[in-house]
Amino acid sequence: MEKKKLVLIGNGMAGVRCIEEILKIDRDLFDITIFGSEPHPNYNRILLSTVLQGDTSIADITMNDWEWYRTNNIRLFVGETVVQIDKEKQQLRTDKGRTVSYDELIIATGSKPFILPVHGADKKGVTAFRDIKDCEMMMEYAKTYKKAAVIGGGLLGLEAARGLLNLGMEVDVIHIFDYLMERQLDPTASKLLQRELEKQGMNFLLKKETAEIFGENRVEGVRFKDGTEIAADLVVMAVGIRPNIDLARESGIAVNRGIIVNDYLETNVPHIYAVGECAEHRGVVYGLVAPLYEQGKVLAEAICGIKTHPYEGSVVSTQLKVSGVDVFSAGEFMEGEGTSSIKVYDELRGVYKKVVVRDGKIIGAVLFGDTSEGRKLLEMIHRNEPVSDAFQLSFFQANSTTQSTVATMADADVVCGCNGVTKGAICQAIVEHGLRTVEEVRDCTNASRSCGGCRGLVAELLEYTLGETFDKQAMKETVCGCTTLSRDEVIAEIKAKKLKYVKEVMSVLGWKTEEGCSKCRPALNYYLSMLYPGEYVDELESRFVNERLHANIQADGTYSVVPRMYGGVTTAEQLRKIADVAEKYNVPMIKLTGGQRIDLLGVKKEDLPRIWAELDMPSGYAYAKALRTVKTCVGNQFCRFGTQDSTALGIEMEKKFERLNTPHKVKMAVSACPRNCAESGIKDVGIVGVDGGWEIYVGGNGGTHLRAGDLLCTVKTAEEVIEMTGAFLQYYRESANYLERTSKWVERVGLEHIREVIFAPEVRKQLLERLDQALQATKDPWKEIVEKKELQETLFTNLQAKVPVNR
Repeated sequence: MEKKKLVLIGNGMAGVRCIEEILKIDRDLFDITIFGSEPHPNYNRILLSTVLQGDTSIADITMNDWEWYRTNNIRLFVGETVVQIDKEKQQLRTDKGRTVSYDELIIATGSKPFILPVHGADKKGVTAFRDIKDCEMMMEYAKTYKKAAVIGGGLLGLEAARGLLNLGMEVDVIHIFDYLMERQLDPTASKLLQRELEKQGMNFLLKKETAEIFGENRVEGVRFKDGTEIAADLVVMAVGIRPNIDLARESGIAVNRGIIVNDYLETNVPHIYAVGECAEHRGVVYGLVAPLYEQGKVLAEAICGIKTHPYEGSVVSTQLKVSGVDVFSAGEFMEGEGTSSIKVYDELRGVYKKVVVRDGKIIGAVLFGDTSEGRKLLEMIHRNEPVSDAFQLSFFQANSTTQSTVATMADADVVCGCNGVTKGAICQAIVEHGLRTVEEVRDCTNASRSCGGCRGLVAELLEYTLGETFDKQAMKETVCGCTTLSRDEVIAEIKAKKLKYVKEVMSVLGWKTEEGCSKCRPALNYYLSMLYPGEYVDELESRFVNERLHANIQADGTYSVVPRMYGGVTTAEQLRKIADVAEKYNVPMIKLTGGQRIDLLGVKKEDLPRIWAELDMPSGYAYAKALRTVKTCVGNQFCRFGTQDSTALGIEMEKKFERLNTPHKVKMAVSACPRNCAESGIKDVGIVGVDGGWEIYVGGNGGTHLRAGDLLCTVKTAEEVIEMTGAFLQYYRESANYLERTSKWVERVGLEHIREVIFAPEVRKQLLERLDQALQATKDPWKEIVEKKELQETLFTNLQAKVPVNR
């Protein structure tokens, strides 16, 4: 039997979710065609703010990639807009002149941003915040300009403001009302939110009505109806959205605010349906993803001939993180006639909770700071449950840090509000399909697929369901006690949200302690510098004292100076300078180090910059989590046993990788023969010359926990040594925990895994490209301090500075 022709207008989240549901019911029922105006496959519009904030790309937020369309035999036309629907002929025409027939037609044209009808709204530098193109425009502007104005203090406006702050812009948020997010929060919760966002750098102009956007060739500022004005290089309008109903109206389909649909999402025209933000059901247009997915499920069943579950509307709830702050609201959360409320306000903890009650039953709620009870309250609203004395007592006593959320949930309780996935469905999938990770649960059930807010709860369900069979080794190790996030989760969040400062990471990711600790602050500082070489500005206050002052502190409070001597080789001129400095500054001890260098011990803190200036030698990084030294033997130039020029290779390696920040200190050595005079077998990277080539050993440690290095590979040339060492170091930089030596890292991830990664030519090429970017961004710290008087004053005269102490 010939398949029926199903056409979807709109390649967004609601429409494509409907197609997914249809494929679940009967993947052979329809011949499917999709038209999308944007040049991308289906992506998660909820996460647009993460694209604005930096290195999250369209690929990262893509929900259904090109392969998904091919696998499901779906014809996808991107960058093509439907401009006409012929209801009688059941055909549609696009802006590219294409004509397509349909048996069933779904309109999912979504919404379009509302642009204030004020003078200057069409100027260069004015944009909405609705799609990838808008994000790219704002990111480009942030490279040149520094002052932004966001019109609109709703969720979208605050997300835009956070992104622009992360891009280094100053941001004014303009709102016509006297408090923020009035559709999701009551005044009390809103003011708490405003206070937190002001701490992050946002400036708010409330009860301001825009009269004009002024400027000559581009935006220069915003003028308000009260006569005041502000300067602005970029204006982002986030004042709301309107259902995109132009096509439906012009085609003679009944519309009001949206395209009018019945309980099965049918329009007044046979065989034409509408779903998502463009649809109006019982007088309501929904803008959140959960109701749109509910609509999509009902429509999928109806279009497949199953009309058992009509769509009867949704109780709207919002649970999200606004710039790192947890908020939740559901139902009718504003008090009114015939209602009463129960409130908890803990100013010390920054927690505010309110439930609104009518006729003894909860009809709405607002939570700020602690949203752990959100899902429970939403279920009570859905079920029309009465408020009991026990509930009131638990509401006042609840504390999310001491309760097991998943243990108290019923199987019917919804875990993922966006996708309507219950605890029971997740637990059943874990057992039946042998799921072991959050990603596997997501792919199987859709839980955490949209906004990601339930990811932590899904992880708890995994452990709860698997019990003793849960892999304890797979449980995450948190960065420190200040957070519940692992190293990988922190890095993923930094990248996704484009976080650029240590305190910003702590704030946005919900650190338990405002200032962090001596474990997480240096770690975050390293991760940021590793992710954004050349862009990230090192935060001195987050460095250990040795790294902050670029010298090792000694037991008596003095410091040591170890200049760089490449490969342990020096000159008479360098030795003369060292001797002169030691004599001039009365250095108590001059000692040869195990890394073939000279250590000046007992130097006063205030003398450090002057000694560095007079030495005029690079820092030896004897204090740093970086490459310390490359030890060498004399090699085949002088040694009768040497097979290779170890000294030349050692110098080349040291010059190549000097100043490279790493998770922990890195020591290298190059020996000219297997006699191993440079102790290459117990270094982080050890090179041993053999007949016709070089052996590369990794993961050695000559310290307290002695470990012989593992043979990574054997290569023929010095160039190959540099290449393989560089790939190894970069992979270590990107995947090791902070303060994890290569010896522990190699044991943890496995030598074979490391080989698989760095032996792959394309992967190795990418690793080396990122390594070179990091190396290009480095500067010699001694020279920089010598040349910058302000750094000298900050570091060597401010004795009250707080720094984490660790050697």
